[in-house]
Amino acid sequence: MAHATHTFHLDSNTFRLDGALWTRVRNALAFIALVSWIGVGVGWLTQPAQFYPSYLVSFLAAVGIPLGALFFVMVQYLTGSAWSVPMRRVAETLAVSIPICGILFVPVAFGIPTLYSWSRPDIAHELGDKTKWLNENGFVFRGALYFVIWTVWAAVIYSHSTRQDRDRSLEHMHSISRWSAPGLLVLMVSASLAVIDWVMSLNPKWYSTMWGIYFMSGAALGFMAVWTLICLGFRRKGLLTSEIRIEHYHDLGKWLFALTCFWGYISFSQYMLIWYGNLPEETIWFRIRKDGFWQFLFILLVWGHFIVPFVLLLMRSAKRNFQMLTIMSVWLLFMELCDIYFMVIPSFRNGMPLHWLDFACLAATLSALGLFFWFRLREHSLIPVGDPRLLKGLEFENV
Repeated sequence: MAHATHTFHLDSNTFRLDGALWTRVRNALAFIALVSWIGVGVGWLTQPAQFYPSYLVSFLAAVGIPLGALFFVMVQYLTGSAWSVPMRRVAETLAVSIPICGILFVPVAFGIPTLYSWSRPDIAHELGDKTKWLNENGFVFRGALYFVIWTVWAAVIYSHSTRQDRDRSLEHMHSISRWSAPGLLVLMVSASLAVIDWVMSLNPKWYSTMWGIYFMSGAALGFMAVWTLICLGFRRKGLLTSEIRIEHYHDLGKWLFALTCFWGYISFSQYMLIWYGNLPEETIWFRIRKDGFWQFLFILLVWGHFIVPFVLLLMRSAKRNFQMLTIMSVWLLFMELCDIYFMVIPSFRNGMPLHWLDFACLAATLSALGLFFWFRLREHSLIPVGDPRLLKGLEFENV
């Protein structure tokens, strides 16, 4: 694979995935998908009560990655950032993988009677006017609408970016910026409503005004960790080694650090407001999560999701060390998965909550997302060669 010469006009065919590498990764993902989806099918048929909570956790872990990617890409266009241009195509391809998450939503819709107590007549009777929102038809319709909105926004941005590879027109960049301005508002509102439906309504009498931003802060951090790992994976295979340099990884480390701080701030703010209010309908969510295994997981999230990565990523040397970035990205992904698990599973299980379906469902959803992403990544150049800011991005230096 050829590397950049750092001249302005780069051919769109210069930066493509090696066929042998693409095939190896595709085969590995396909094998994981085949085995895990067979396990998912067996679990669904034999243990539906265990299957649906496990699947919901895995679905949320998968959908958060492209949502975080879409948010980041729009921010980069609105701010006119150049540093991220050499590796932005990976983020754009993750964002345009949203449709596969729409397909992954189908089992969640089928699992409404098992997952959501508001679907039962005895509980619905106690909820009063909330049933105008919390009902099966509305839940499915809104879920479909969310995915249509996200897919349209991601597809428009991706289409303009890839077409710019060929015609070098500045109008594509301006069009994406025009879509991104309202897109950020639309994404945050729709994503907040989505996680209220999918997660907060697991406890229909409980509520938090910070729930949407709490989930999205974790989704953004999860995406940043995945993006960092993909770029580092390319580097290990000798791809884009002179285009995505240590300066770019330094900024990825800054984003990991910043999003860790933001997640910590939002998490503490939500906890503090509920603690200070001390209302039974609010505190119940934390009360059932402070006994047994859940107390251990609560403490793990405080230390592992915030304090430890905060201390380690605070150092400049850590953000410029490929091994440290790899370790921290993997660790933060694990912590984000633990956080989603902490949101969902206490509503269904007591005691030691791990089940083999947790692992099967996670492998199934992430391998499906990975396959979709991998096929789309092959279609175009690995870097947006038509972006006029590319040369500046290639020469980016931290100060």
